[in-house]
Amino acid sequence: MSGTCAAIFGCLGPQLLPQERAFFRDCDPFGFILFARNVETPAQLRALTHDLREAVGRDAPILIDQEGGRVQRLRAPHWREWDPPLETVARASDPVRAMWVRSRLIAHELRGVGIDSNCAPCADIAGAGTHPFLKNRCYGETASRVTQISRAVADGHLAGGVLPVMKHLPGHGRATADTHHDLPTVDASAEDLTLSDFAPFRALRDLPMAMTAHIIFSAYDSLPATQSPAMIRVIREVIGFDGLLMTDDLNMQALQGTLAQRTAASMAAGCDIALHCKGAMDEMLAVAGACGDQTPKIKARAIAALGQRKTPDPVDIEALEAEFRVLMSGSGHG
Repeated sequence: MSGTCAAIFGCLGPQLLPQERAFFRDCDPFGFILFARNVETPAQLRALTHDLREAVGRDAPILIDQEGGRVQRLRAPHWREWDPPLETVARASDPVRAMWVRSRLIAHELRGVGIDSNCAPCADIAGAGTHPFLKNRCYGETASRVTQISRAVADGHLAGGVLPVMKHLPGHGRATADTHHDLPTVDASAEDLTLSDFAPFRALRDLPMAMTAHIIFSAYDSLPATQSPAMIRVIREVIGFDGLLMTDDLNMQALQGTLAQRTAASMAAGCDIALHCKGAMDEMLAVAGACGDQTPKIKARAIAALGQRKTPDPVDIEALEAEFRVLMSGSGHG
């Protein structure tokens, strides 16, 4: 079962509030997303993920951003601290294996507290102009390297029973502004985008879920990709991704208008799921009203995505930790 409402919502704090429980029961969103404000201890987090699922009466997916570096919601002392992905790739003696092992360890920690989806891999290609908010979250500066590492990251999560969410389609690497605050425009030609930026996403188009970018690609449209029918067609037809496509956070300042307008425009463009992260009740009501229920096509994609969740493969975590230490003590690949 994939729920009713075509949305993913957050909640305000470390415990589920009675009004949140009632709203989620009535709205029945596809899933939930957690942030640092929701995280205190492993026991508290297990209780919260249990309560979220209990509110909707099913095994709803619970997402988080646990990339490493600045973008990790689970932190010391209860969870491992990870270097930014680009640093791990640069230092590891075997970057592909190191990122698989790292992802398998992250998946183990997530599953331990009831989280079964991670917003990774970040298959954007880093370049000289990539905004600092994104650059060290990337895996490399070439399409082939980013594709290799992204596949390893996705496979490590899937082996650990965690659904990967590939981001940010159709490619965020050329953006020189932070979409949390501004709307970037990328002026590369369609040919250049197809040959480079789109390539990792095309190679990983079989993954269950993906997230859009709030970026204008002037070769195609004057609207941000999240709200552009032309760019959603590129994602579906040129990149060939037919999985569940969610927006990036609708609260980000790259988008204009009320939350209801932002949501409606994203859904009309062809996004499957509206992502709202803040946990503010009035905003969630607006998003739920504007995104509506999952259509039969969205529901089919949602069920197919959830079908890729599996019981984690048995693994010796201590052995993986030891292997990771060895991989990170090598000469590196600059």
